[in-house]
Amino acid sequence: MTLSYRHALAALLFVCSLSSAAALPAATGKIRSVTDGDTFRLMSGERIRIADIDAPESRADQAKCAAELARGKAATRQAKALLDGKTIRFERIGRSYNRTVARVTLDGRDLAARLISIGAARPWLRRQPKPDWCRAR
Repeated sequence: MTLSYRHALAALLFVCSLSSAAALPAATGKIRSVTDGDTFRLMSGERIRIADIDAPESRADQAKCAAELARGKAATRQAKALLDGKTIRFERIGRSYNRTVARVTLDGRDLAARLISIGAARPWLRRQPKPDWCRAR
C-alpha cells in the first residue's frame, strides 16, 4: 500500500505538530484579569484555561441553573483572590475555544489542585462528562 503525497504530507505535519507541542517549554506570565473560576487573561493578552478542572459558569446565559450561577460567582471571587496581579508559571498543553489550555502553578503549587481543594472547581478530564453544578454535592 502506498500513501499519496497528500496523505504522507498530512502524516508528517501531524507528527511534527506532536513533537513541537511536547517541546514547548514552561512559561511565566502576570495575571491581568480573571474571567471565571477556570479561565484568566495574562498581561500579554493570552487567555488561559486551566487544564483538568471545571468551574461553574458565572454568566447567566451559560449557567444551567441558579445554583450553578451562584457557585460560579463564588468561584470567580475565589480565583480572583488567589490570582489578581500574581505571576504564574504554566505549561501549554492545547487549545480550546480560542484559549490556551495549560497546567498552571502559583507559588510552586498546582493551581488546579488548589482550586479543587477550596471548592471553586472540580476535576474534569478530557472526554469525561462535565461536572453537574446544579446537583447538590
